Amino acid sequence: MTRERPILLAAGGTGGHLFPATALAQELGRRGYVVELATDDRAGKYDADFPARAIHRVPSATIAGRSPWDLARTFTTLGIGFLRALSLLMVLRPAAVVGFGGYPTLPPIIAARALRIPTVIQEQNAVMGRANRLLSRYADRIALSFMPTKHLDPEAQPRATLTGIPVRDAVLAYRNVAYAPPDPVGRLLLLVFGGSQGAQFFSEIMPTALMTLPSPLRWRLTVVQQAREEDVERLTRTYKEAEIVAHIAPFFRDLPERMATAQLVISRSGASTVAELMAIGRPCILVPLPHALDNDQLENATRLQEGGGGWCIRQNELTPERLATELQRLLTSPDVLSAAASKAKAMATPDAVAKLADLVEELARGKKVGVEDASAPA
Repeated sequence: MTRERPILLAAGGTGGHLFPATALAQELGRRGYVVELATDDRAGKYDADFPARAIHRVPSATIAGRSPWDLARTFTTLGIGFLRALSLLMVLRPAAVVGFGGYPTLPPIIAARALRIPTVIQEQNAVMGRANRLLSRYADRIALSFMPTKHLDPEAQPRATLTGIPVRDAVLAYRNVAYAPPDPVGRLLLLVFGGSQGAQFFSEIMPTALMTLPSPLRWRLTVVQQAREEDVERLTRTYKEAEIVAHIAPFFRDLPERMATAQLVISRSGASTVAELMAIGRPCILVPLPHALDNDQLENATRLQEGGGGWCIRQNELTPERLATELQRLLTSPDVLSAAASKAKAMATPDAVAKLADLVEELARGKKVGVEDASAPA
């Protein structure tokens, strides 16, 4: 049965925001809801397969500077986005609007508030993002992924509940695939990825680190690595000269399958990445994005390391020599990798998407939604 009114999802145009939105859209679709998406122009790489009836581009901007000109331009764009979102909501008349963070969620959520449409915001990180911090003042419900979540306003805590990070069907399909640790003579499958900025850093450090490995270990490697388009040819040539089997591409649409077959993953530590590694249960070296405003990736990686599911190394501490040492230690320690895989998997919340869908559905249907204590330091 299809519900009478759609659910509008609003998400910034990056994988970190769109992947959990995809998971919720899939679950709501199974429950008979029509889903539509509001996002920005960056989403083209990720939204081709988004399970929505329609995708709407809503103008948005991030506060990137403090000059009067920069602020005026940002708020003008957000104002235009608000008017566009207001018009869209008046036509769609959604039963609820769900935001997944990033500044593109501001216009739809604020417009929904103005029209008294129920709203939910979902925070993927262990540190609440700046857009969600602002929206937490207005949202009817706040879905958290970690307990506690830093920078959650005490006044918003009664409206917050712990759901976990929604994970896509394409990822959960590999949850029951057992981890295969390295054997003494077999291939060593290494997966390296991390968004545009991660791809640049890893393209610089990985070849040097891998070429310093002992030849018997290096010859057994199969490296799957995300790289910027301008780096693909150079990396491919470098790995070939080093006699390392490598598959290099700017983007892997089958990334969940590649995670499942990897024996060790090296990546950034965005919330969705960490959630997917936990859902499948794969050991990882996490290199948080440095200079982030709120150190959210460092917090995510630290939580996983504390649970035993991986290793967090700050970028300024990760020299090629240290990376080579860590790789040699881990790739020759199958028991260590297996233990980390098991602990990562135990930290996952595979029912997170169902919990979030319950929250959205009950709110959309006008039912009272119970919440858990989400107390956290301000």
